Amino acid sequence: MAAGYPTIGGFESGYKYEFREDGVYLTVYPADTESLMFELSDMRQILRDCGILDYDVALLSRTMRETSGMPQRIADPVDITEETLQKVSEGETVNVNQDEAYARVIVDVSKDRMKATVKYDTKKGSKLPTYEMVMEEIQNKGVKFGIDEDEIKRGIESLAPFVAAQGQPPIPGENAYIDRKFDLGVKGRPVVDEYDKVDYKNLNLFVLVQANETLAIRIPQTKGKPGKNVYGDVVPAQNGKPIPMPAGKNTQVVGDNQLIATINGQIVDTGNKISIDPRLEVKGSVGVGTGDIDFDGSVFIHGDVKQGFTVKATGDIEIKGSVNGGEVEGRSIIISGGVTGANRGKVQAVHDVRAAFAENAIIEAGRDIYIADVSLHSTLRAGKKITVEGKGGKIIGGLTVSGEEVTAKVIGNDAFIITRISVGVDPNLQKEYHEVCKSYKEGRKKLLHITQTLNTLAKIDISRLPQERIDQINAITRSQFPIAGQLKRDEQKIMELEEKLAEMKHGKIRAEDIIYPGARLSINSVVKNVQEEYRHCTLYLNEGEISLGTF
Repeated sequence: MAAGYPTIGGFESGYKYEFREDGVYLTVYPADTESLMFELSDMRQILRDCGILDYDVALLSRTMRETSGMPQRIADPVDITEETLQKVSEGETVNVNQDEAYARVIVDVSKDRMKATVKYDTKKGSKLPTYEMVMEEIQNKGVKFGIDEDEIKRGIESLAPFVAAQGQPPIPGENAYIDRKFDLGVKGRPVVDEYDKVDYKNLNLFVLVQANETLAIRIPQTKGKPGKNVYGDVVPAQNGKPIPMPAGKNTQVVGDNQLIATINGQIVDTGNKISIDPRLEVKGSVGVGTGDIDFDGSVFIHGDVKQGFTVKATGDIEIKGSVNGGEVEGRSIIISGGVTGANRGKVQAVHDVRAAFAENAIIEAGRDIYIADVSLHSTLRAGKKITVEGKGGKIIGGLTVSGEEVTAKVIGNDAFIITRISVGVDPNLQKEYHEVCKSYKEGRKKLLHITQTLNTLAKIDISRLPQERIDQINAITRSQFPIAGQLKRDEQKIMELEEKLAEMKHGKIRAEDIIYPGARLSINSVVKNVQEEYRHCTLYLNEGEISLGTF
C-alpha cells in the first residue's frame, strides 16, 4: 500500500484505486498493448463492491481513455477496511455499509413528455435519498416544468414510485356548431293547451316559420390553449373546426352567424341545409293522421279532406281528391274531385273555386266558381260569375248567388225541384252589409241602455254612494264613448256598401240547354218563378222586368 493509503490494484493490474482521506482516486497506467486489460464496467463493479455508488462516471470514463498514469479524484472519501480491500482484490463481491448506502434515484419521463416519475433502485442500497438528491437527479434529467415539490417531499418518505412532475396538457378548441331555433322533434305530437287538454286535431305535423324569423345561430369555433411538457417545451393545441352555415332555399345569412327565413313557410331540414318551402305537400289525406292544417303559403293535398277536419292557407290550395264534409279556406282552391258537404263542409276562397261537383255543399268565392259536372242541393256564392258546364253542367236545388252571372247547361230538373238562382248583387258585399247593419243595430241598443241607466243615476246623489258603486258608475259613463265611435264608423261603412250595391251591373242567368219549372230566379232583386221550360236562353233585366233572350 503506497503512501499508507488503502489501495486496490497496482501497476501490474494496469489500474489502481486509492482510498485517501480527501477522496477516492483512480490511476490508469499506460498499456503496452493497444487495448486495456479491463473495461469501464469492471471499474464500476469494483466501486459497487466497495459500496461506492456516488461517483463521477464521466471522469471515470475519461481517466480510462487517457491512461495518463496520473491519479484522478472520482468520489468523496469513504471508510474501508483491510478485509474489504482483500476480498475485493480477490474478486469477491462484498456489501460494504449496505444499510447505509442510498437507493439510486431514477427519473423516468413518459413518451409524451408530460409526466416524470421517480423510481428507486435498491440493489446497492436502501437508504431513502434526500430531497436535494431527488431534485438534483430531476434537474439532471432536464425536467424543469410542472415539478410538484410537495409530492417530492412525500415521495422521499418511502421507496414507492411517485410522480414528481406533470406537464400541462393542451386544451383543444371547441368545434363550431349550429344552434337550431326550432324543434322538428315535436312533429306528430298533439298540442296540449294550458289546461292539459290534448287537441288531437292539431298534430304539429308541419313546423312553420314566419319571414325574418331566426332559424339558426352558428356558434363559432374557439382556439385551443397551448400546453407545456415537463421539459418546458410548448405543446401546441388543436383549434376547433369551423362549420358552414346551413343556408338553403328561401333563407338568408345575416351577419356572419345568423340564419333567417326570407318567406313564410314550412321548415325543411336535411341536416346540411335548412330551407323554407312556401308550398305544403300532404302525401295522403287530411284526417286523423294529419290533424287540421293552418299554413301560411300554398297547400297541395294528394288525397281527400275528411269530415270534421279543416285546411286553411293564405295561398292557393289544390286537392287531388274530394272534400268530404271538411272545411277548406284559401286564396284560390282547386278540387279535382267533388265537394260533399253533408250540410257540414264548406269551401271558401278569396278568389276562385274549381271543383268537379258539389253535393249538399257550401262554396263561396270572392270572384268565380267553376263546377264541371253538377251542383246538387248546394249553396254557391260568388262575387262575379258561377259557371256549371262540362259533362253534366246541372244546377239542381239549393241556392246559387252571383254578383254578375250564372251559366249552366241545365237549371232544375223534370221533377220541378225548387232551384233558386240570384244574380246582380255581390253576395260578399251583401253579407258584409248585413253584418255591419247587425253590428250597428246592436251598438245602438247598447248605447240606448247605457243612456237610460245614466239618466236614472242622474237623479241620485252620487256623493252618498260607496266608492265601489261610484267606480261602477264612472265605468258605465266611459263605456259609452267607444260604442258611440263604433256607431259612427258603422254608419259610414253602411253608406259605402249601399253605394256599391246600387252600382252593381245588371246580372244575367244563362242556360245552354234548359231551365225547368220550379226554378226561382232573381235578377237585381226582381224575382221570376219559372212556370214553363225555357231552352237555350239568357235572362236579364230590362226596364225593371226580367226579359228572355237567346243563349
